[in-house]
Amino acid sequence: MSTKFIAYTAAAAVVGSIAFAGTASAREIKIVGSSTVFPYTQAVAEEFAKKGGTAPTVESTGTGGGMKIFCQGIGEEHPDITGASRAMKKSEWELCSSNGVTDVTEVLLGYDGLSVANSRKGKKINVTKPQLYLALAAKVPVDGKLVANPNKKWSDIDPSLPDIPIIAYGPPPTSGTRDAFVELVFHHVCKKGELPFWKAKAEEMKDDKKGFKKLYKAECTAMRTDGPFIEAGENDNLIVQRLDADANAVGIFGYSFLFENQDKLQALSIAGVDPSMETIASGDYAISRPLFIYVKNPHRKVIKGMEDFIKEYVSDGAMGEGGYLSERGLVVLDADALKKSQEAALKGAPMTAPGS
Repeated sequence: MSTKFIAYTAAAAVVGSIAFAGTASAREIKIVGSSTVFPYTQAVAEEFAKKGGTAPTVESTGTGGGMKIFCQGIGEEHPDITGASRAMKKSEWELCSSNGVTDVTEVLLGYDGLSVANSRKGKKINVTKPQLYLALAAKVPVDGKLVANPNKKWSDIDPSLPDIPIIAYGPPPTSGTRDAFVELVFHHVCKKGELPFWKAKAEEMKDDKKGFKKLYKAECTAMRTDGPFIEAGENDNLIVQRLDADANAVGIFGYSFLFENQDKLQALSIAGVDPSMETIASGDYAISRPLFIYVKNPHRKVIKGMEDFIKEYVSDGAMGEGGYLSERGLVVLDADALKKSQEAALKGAPMTAPGS
């Protein structure tokens, strides 16, 4: 790309931002992003409407999909807020920056456990992270080599596990839940050497940490595509319905969906620990991640009701201890972290580039 074109694009973005900032807009607030954050944002939207505001349009696009849409530019045609079940990536920040979306506030909402669950009609299962990796990764170690995953039943991994087919419904690659699962399960197992093959590789490459990281990210990221893992889109409610219909199947989604469907579903224990508000907050439950919203600050004064909506979202009554978001499964921040997050949101504190 030429230097002239880059300069023109940046200048056009600035001009567009200035023009937009001076134009009042009567359209409703537009929000995209994570399917995990979606029910929390929807709850805030409903409360906001009850108090006299215009209910925002909230679309569940997945974290990655939401970032792509959010980062397309400043102006009435672009969304104002995106939800994310992981922090913004460097590549996403660069996309935002290239399109003039440079004044953004990152708001930490709280924490969520990645639940692996099955129907209450099925057997309660206790698994470890290595066992989940051996069930769902595209390639796994067999006789000292990485090969296409041969495991068809849980009992193929360990005789103590149920003698039933591995059937797992989960999110697509655009989902932050998928990203988090891969990082917290697959990458953890490989980089920590929790299986003999990966332990030997870590030792063999101890003087080449960059090379080892490149290796496990290349070989420990893909979900299997031969049948046992089934992409269920960004609709976590669809996964819940499928689990209710098949007692042998398991699903991967945020804790809030398990929390809301406890009458139908039960969590798989991870190394003997079930997800709960207490175990996620304490860190005892090993598969947990932070949740965020990202706000375009140039839109705050232009989009009707946006400032008031943000105030409602970060209020004590919403994301504080005992707030209505905790009633829907959000694991709330401690008092200091909550205050810091609220102040950042209300002041429109600009975020810095990821990794800086």
